[in-house]
Amino acid sequence: MNFCILGAGAWGTAVAIYLSRIGHTVTLLPRRVEQALSMSSARENINYLKGVRFDSDLQIGSAIKPAVMECDYVFFACPSHALRNTCRQLRENLSEATRFIGAMALCKGLEPGSNLFAHEVMSEELGSDYSCGYLTGPSHAEDIAEGKPAAMVLSINGTGEERQKLQAEISSSSLRIYGSDDLTGVALGSCLKNVYAIATGISDGLGLGDNARAALLTRSMNEMISMGLILGASRETFFGLSGFGDLVGTCMGKWSRNRNFGLAIAKENNPDQILNSQKTVVEGYWATACFFQKARALALEMPILKEVHSVLYENKDPEQAILDLMKRDLKNESNKH
Repeated sequence: MNFCILGAGAWGTAVAIYLSRIGHTVTLLPRRVEQALSMSSARENINYLKGVRFDSDLQIGSAIKPAVMECDYVFFACPSHALRNTCRQLRENLSEATRFIGAMALCKGLEPGSNLFAHEVMSEELGSDYSCGYLTGPSHAEDIAEGKPAAMVLSINGTGEERQKLQAEISSSSLRIYGSDDLTGVALGSCLKNVYAIATGISDGLGLGDNARAALLTRSMNEMISMGLILGASRETFFGLSGFGDLVGTCMGKWSRNRNFGLAIAKENNPDQILNSQKTVVEGYWATACFFQKARALALEMPILKEVHSVLYENKDPEQAILDLMKRDLKNESNKH
């Protein structure tokens, strides 16, 4: 198949390298022309995936129109807050000759302001003529680029036949793709876990230990399910790759930007300064505000989310946030009793 990937951060580059390696025609389109020139020359993404080289089969583009002219699917690897504008750029460069079938989100977050999921933004901007969905799950960019074993989930609002075909095309001996028809559940798990990775980083940074981390992950899972069920998602989805799998990977991985952001918060509690000191996007920072607003609109109690929001946006001391979680009224573990 022919794929175009819009956005050449670490994850977009890794997916491009992987798809090219298993035999597809792939064009990777960096946001900046100078980055495209650098990557074309070095055959490496020095800024975001240093040390992982790619061969000449992977095309590096500098303009959207020629890149999407013959592609089957576009993968959006831009930050969530830039997704709508990137969709508009794509739409403006489509023509009758374009054979574009659908759009897949690689970004993991809600749109600030509207609090919409990525598939909702893509559907609004691209219309019903094109299918929209996600390729997500526990995935470290460098591991995928290097061909280490992994598993992910594909969810798309097209036909079951379309999903199965795409699933077969992008699966390989190093990456096993599972299908899901629960678009909302997959979307929610893939971005809400970033909030809890920040919480885990804070807990680890304060030296609270393995017991605290285990409890935090368990109750985070409960919060994810609670919101998911209200929004119409399937409970089973949260025990899959885009839920439990991504939660564990992002909260435990030393490579996790969101966990590392939480570690830094525990030391200096200055979110703005930390964000301004790095090139990469911490999706969990923006997701925290979006999900906090979403939970409030649903009248849904999500204590961990609330405390992370207080630390990031209300200058609350992280140690006090942990203490307030521990002092909450006692209750049964299951909401069914």
